[in-house]
Amino acid sequence: AARKKKMMIPNKKHVEITVLFIFAILGNYKAVSFITDVPSSFFHERKYKPCACRSSASASSRNSETTIISTGAPIQTTPPPLDSFAGKVEQKLLHKFGAKAASRVIQSWRLLDAGYEHRQRFTSDPNSHFVQHAHSYVPGLTVQQFWDCEHLEWCQKLSSRYEEIRDEFLRVTSDMETLRRQGSNIWAGALTQDALSYGEGWRTLGLYDKGAWDAQNVRMFPITATAIRDSEIPILEVFFASMEAQSSIKMHSDFTNFVLTSHLPLVIPQNGENKCRLTIGDETRQWLNGKIMMFDTSIMHDAVNETDETRYILMLRVWHPDLTPVERDALQFLFDCLRVPELVSSNPSELFFAEKQLQLLRSFPSISSNKAATLTSTTKQNSPESSSRNNLTRNKTKGRVAKNGSKGFAKR
Repeated sequence: AARKKKMMIPNKKHVEITVLFIFAILGNYKAVSFITDVPSSFFHERKYKPCACRSSASASSRNSETTIISTGAPIQTTPPPLDSFAGKVEQKLLHKFGAKAASRVIQSWRLLDAGYEHRQRFTSDPNSHFVQHAHSYVPGLTVQQFWDCEHLEWCQKLSSRYEEIRDEFLRVTSDMETLRRQGSNIWAGALTQDALSYGEGWRTLGLYDKGAWDAQNVRMFPITATAIRDSEIPILEVFFASMEAQSSIKMHSDFTNFVLTSHLPLVIPQNGENKCRLTIGDETRQWLNGKIMMFDTSIMHDAVNETDETRYILMLRVWHPDLTPVERDALQFLFDCLRVPELVSSNPSELFFAEKQLQLLRSFPSISSNKAATLTSTTKQNSPESSSRNNLTRNKTKGRVAKNGSKGFAKR
């Protein structure tokens, strides 16, 4: 509400575009006109609804046997009026990134303005869930259910910090009174009633949101935040996510095809017993402690926790690998404009303060001396001289997890 009051609103179109784009990324629902030859009944019959979570498509060359039997009808996009918010944003995109380099992002912006919603099925099986559903849509990106990320440098770096991240998470969340008092939006639930329909057992604790760090939560989880920053992950969002015992998330889409979702499993009850599972399209995999997985949540997906304990993961939204660096920057600029609309202002003073505000939002929060000491201590523990002490500490932690699981967190 505070942001809405600060927003520059030239006309009604500005409001419509801004709300639709925000809804698209957060996974909330807004009825729009569909330009597609996939009948809407396909979704209604299977009770596909909007996302309970936070995030021309072509079949991947790795999926060369895939047959596309239904695609969104091609449409011609036209520039929005120059005096509209969408028009001003597009002019800024052209000026900053160039018509050629940002052509797909500009087309995506125009499709959003036109109310386009992309629905595409990738198999001839009418019962298949390998269906992409997105209205924040960049044409031409590879569509793949699960992605191999083990070869990526950022994935290797983050994986190596798994035990540190898990131990910090267990330590900080063991004192929920302090965490709620000093943190921000701790274990936030679904944002809308529609999202609640997927299941009430899914909650989040945010660290980074579309270019802005959550200073309060970063200071509560400095090891995790620093590991994310130092791993140089192409992130759009980062948050912890919990899934309650004996709960499920129904089939849905996150409505955005230009980001992929990655999970670092932290505490998986009955690890390795296939009790906590994620299905993307027609492929199902189980979460395994410390093993990073990456997938496309613009494809219909669901999840289940069949254990009697809560499941915890670190969740990341990352830019789609097919995007060029210029396209990533251009898409980030769209988010920046929605967060700070004065970035498209023609008033030099408004523009100056908007850029300063954005700079502050993007800066990594300072960490107190006590937190810095914790980080330094952690670094020393990882040195060869202290390997035996470090192994002893890890064994004790593993014992606690094996004995207590995550029931204590669920109770709190």
